Amino acid sequence: MKKNKILSFAEAESVLDAERRNGRRIVQCHGTFDLIHPGHIVHLEEARALGDLLVVTVTDEKHVNKGPGRPCFNDDLRARTLAALECVDYVVLIPFVAAVEAIRLVKPAIYCKGTEYQDASNDVTGNIHDDLSEVRVHGGEVRYIGSVVFSSTKILNRHFDHLPQAVRNYCSELSSKTSAAQIREMVDGFEKLRILVVGDTIIDQYACLNVQGLTSKNRIISGRFLSQETYLGGALAILRHVRQFTPNVRFVSLLGNEPWVDELLAGALSKSQDATIRDDAFTTIVKKRYVEPLLEGNEISKLFSVNFINEDPPSEEIQERILQNLRREMKNCDAVLLADFGHGLMQEKIRDLVQEEAPFLVLNCQTNSNNHGFNIITRQYRRADAFSLDNQEMMLSCGRRQFDPDHELSAMAKAFGSEFAWFTRGSVMTHGFSKNTAPVRIPPLVTDVTDTVGAGDAFFSVAGLAAASRLHIEISTFLGQLAGAQAVNIVGNEHPVSKATLLKGVQSLLNF
Repeated sequence: MKKNKILSFAEAESVLDAERRNGRRIVQCHGTFDLIHPGHIVHLEEARALGDLLVVTVTDEKHVNKGPGRPCFNDDLRARTLAALECVDYVVLIPFVAAVEAIRLVKPAIYCKGTEYQDASNDVTGNIHDDLSEVRVHGGEVRYIGSVVFSSTKILNRHFDHLPQAVRNYCSELSSKTSAAQIREMVDGFEKLRILVVGDTIIDQYACLNVQGLTSKNRIISGRFLSQETYLGGALAILRHVRQFTPNVRFVSLLGNEPWVDELLAGALSKSQDATIRDDAFTTIVKKRYVEPLLEGNEISKLFSVNFINEDPPSEEIQERILQNLRREMKNCDAVLLADFGHGLMQEKIRDLVQEEAPFLVLNCQTNSNNHGFNIITRQYRRADAFSLDNQEMMLSCGRRQFDPDHELSAMAKAFGSEFAWFTRGSVMTHGFSKNTAPVRIPPLVTDVTDTVGAGDAFFSVAGLAAASRLHIEISTFLGQLAGAQAVNIVGNEHPVSKATLLKGVQSLLNF
């Protein structure tokens, strides 16, 4: 192996510039290269023959978006495997999701893609147009090569244990019923939906502390403040998820008039989507969690939380304004996604109106520390076309700690007149119910968790869109699970789930 074949991202530009000044014609290939197979070898050899120098850029493991369990091999092993090939001159790990930054770094004379990308629609990320434009900016050309084709993903799914056996078995069975291409067409269909998101806006603050121990006199936790981040949660997080799949979204919520609210929402809520009510007497809901620094590979450790929430309901005047907005907005939507966090917005007459007039109602009535025992779905609502609930919410609804999930879900769906229902149990199993079909059970798709806050909201958002599109319960539950699998590795709703990443996950998991 040539010495120093593996370059860091920081040093690569100067090394490659020197090669270019020496008259070397640089060819670039980019990808994940999770498992090197004969198709890769031929592709790289054909690329190397097009120039004087072959640079292979590799997406680092933090930014691989091929779905649960990927990459199978870490950065060091993937880089070393490629560097061991005679046809490869340099390998560079790229700390970005897309290829644009890699192309900008290398500035290739020739950029090689597989022949399947001659049809740009095969790229579910939609990034290929940006990639090709970046190549041309630097005076390069694009070549489509690869006379031998294999699939790393298919080989991994069939012969490796990067996924839990239950997930492999489930996905293999699902792949025999439907294809990734068919599911992609279904998900693309979401963009036609007109969605009204209704619910409590929550501002999530994460104050990071270095815990120093207990104070000597009062025995309370003492910590040194490090930093604070603010995230948009609650129904606003659901709006942001939904917006990744359809531009036709409106938002009804209740906010205060604190001076910081407009600035915080400026990049998250456009005027074309804003049907919120502002009230000087209402305190914009803030949940401030004190956490320890996130350690690589661990779930974030939360110490305690302080909630800034009004105890009294909104005034009659404000409730009437909310009703007026809802009456207007529900006339122009296909479905209402209602996220009731029990924080004041959904008073009785507002709940009644939504249940009476929503064309298709997708409901999530949440239990949390602020409303425990007071916001139980079976006491607050009588109708939902689709709904989701977690283990605590199910126990409170049925009044038992021990229960049969499928039986209780079926009984509740019958009482509500629901077409779809989901019972999510995080790391255990997700159950799906639909009339006239067998119950669906899907195991958790990921085991590595960073932050569970917002995972249920991500599931609800995507499964709700699938229900509004009347997709089969197995497809809607699977898509919801994929969204939840993304969300558990996002800290505090820092950003919404990605449609492209979801579809890449579909492609990966169903490739058998």
